[in-house]
Amino acid sequence: MKTSLGTLTLCMVALMATGFPFERKGPAKEKRVQYAAWEDVNVIAHGLLQLGQGLKEHVDKTKIQMRDIFTKLKVFNRTMSELGKESQRLQEEEEALRARAQGLEDREGQLLNVTAELREKAEEVQQERRTMNERMRRLEERVNSMLQGAAALPDTNANAWNNSQARSIQFMLESQSRRIDDLTERVRLQQEKLNKQNVRIRTLQSQVQQSRQRSSFPGGSSTEDPLQGGATEQHDTPVGMAVDCHDMFLRGETTSGVYTIQPGQSEPFSVFCEMTADGGWTVIQRRQDGSVDFDQLWQAYEKGFGSLDGEFWLGLQNIHSIVKDDSYVLNIKLSDWGDDSVSVRFPFQLGGKQTNYSLLIQEPVSGSSLESSLGSDSAPGLPFSTRDQDNDHKADISCAKHLSGGWWFSNCGRSNLNGRYFQSPPPKQRHQRKQGIFWKTWRGRYYPLKSSRMMIAPAAITKS
Repeated sequence: MKTSLGTLTLCMVALMATGFPFERKGPAKEKRVQYAAWEDVNVIAHGLLQLGQGLKEHVDKTKIQMRDIFTKLKVFNRTMSELGKESQRLQEEEEALRARAQGLEDREGQLLNVTAELREKAEEVQQERRTMNERMRRLEERVNSMLQGAAALPDTNANAWNNSQARSIQFMLESQSRRIDDLTERVRLQQEKLNKQNVRIRTLQSQVQQSRQRSSFPGGSSTEDPLQGGATEQHDTPVGMAVDCHDMFLRGETTSGVYTIQPGQSEPFSVFCEMTADGGWTVIQRRQDGSVDFDQLWQAYEKGFGSLDGEFWLGLQNIHSIVKDDSYVLNIKLSDWGDDSVSVRFPFQLGGKQTNYSLLIQEPVSGSSLESSLGSDSAPGLPFSTRDQDNDHKADISCAKHLSGGWWFSNCGRSNLNGRYFQSPPPKQRHQRKQGIFWKTWRGRYYPLKSSRMMIAPAAITKS
């Protein structure tokens, strides 16, 4: 392009030099004027047109290139801005993690100081207890010596002496007994506090270590719990010790909330514990507002989904790991749109993956019509079904596809607490309403319930 423009320019200069009239100096008397030929003018005009066309194409091409460059610059600037924001966010997270780690370290130091004080007090109480035992030994020796002295006195004075000494000894024994009981209670309370503080110290040490690891790699990725969709603060929990929520209750936790448990040899996982006066219940399912879609596939129902501070399903694997080594009770609480509620309890077993997590009622139900919506069907064992894994007792259709969600289906018609959530008023069509959350023997198959909550606890909780 540059060559053609240069050639055209040279041609124009040459033609202009030879074609336009000019005067030649000669004898004063002769003047000759030369004019360019018409063909030369046409050539010049043609050249000018080609030059203009070439310049226009070059300008258009340059505009396109400049537009592309500006677009790339905008993308680059936006990318740099996003990288700057991400870097700032990571830096803020790192500072927050460091501050939290420092706070945990300070708290750990305070707990260690408190523990040391409690140990000193416990040692003082033990020392006082040993002192009391020694005094009791001396008291016994004194009583024996007094009894021997009483035997040597005359009979007239023996009764009076015995009565006064007996009252004195009785008063001393009662006083010493009360002090011993008080000391024993103080020792027991101090020991309980020490055990609880030791558990919290171990938990804090674990949290400090995890915080340090996260602060060392602020941009690293972490594997998220499928049930931690909501931001719920986790209570301090003895890592790898509590097997369920009732175990947490026996360890002194009485506040309902999210805890971490480790049943058997499984990996630790988070659960929501509902603490009552009788004990702790591990919540395995909650429906309350329709915020979570329960029309999930087999893998989701096996692993668990939702948010522990809202609607969730704990996961068949997690449920089985809790109940496989002990006798458990399933407690189901239901409520309708009139705010009436009812609860049903089943002693049950849950098989493992090889049985498709079959539900088995261990003992005959009491005959209540409420229990018959699940209990009578699961006597031989009901495997769990989802729309991508049909294990129900209905041969011609898939209950999970027909009703929605995953459940221990038999013939599709008795219960389904994992169906679609319908706000009040429910759909008018019956085939839609039967896809909702229903318990046939309470409000019927075509009444979508307002909420449901499923909880499990060791069978011993019903005997306490």
